[in-house]
Amino acid sequence: MKINLENKYLVLTTNKEEKILKLKEIIWENKTILYFYPKDNTPWCSLENKAFSDLKKEFENKWYKLVWISKDSIESHKKFKEKYALKNDLISDPELILHNELWVYGEKNNYWKIVKWVIRSSFIIDKDWNILKEYRNVKATWHAEKVFREN
Repeated sequence: MKINLENKYLVLTTNKEEKILKLKEIIWENKTILYFYPKDNTPWCSLENKAFSDLKKEFENKWYKLVWISKDSIESHKKFKEKYALKNDLISDPELILHNELWVYGEKNNYWKIVKWVIRSSFIIDKDWNILKEYRNVKATWHAEKVFREN
């Protein structure tokens, strides 16, 4: 499967700044791991984001770039990065552009009530936006380690 969103824009929060980028600008020259998570500053998302952040250097040594995506605002991302000393770039996708393209926003049963929610997922993307591998509806615990071991 190939993602085709070259003319779409998202807001990226890096460690130093925030900027608006075309989607094609977030992909690294080798491979990129796009990780979709439901919400900043929630227990499971914080645990998993911290685990990916702790493995950032190891992923880079394998030539992978890590990019996290949620529908949260840039302000929320800034506070989240600061609170947990996260090292990776966060993308704000409040209009669910990339979420919908990759089918990671859908219905979930939450305490016997069906709600629309971000489905925790990761994708390995090459420089041409081909999906090489996908992990859908994953559990927060040990996911970062599993992705690292398998790739």
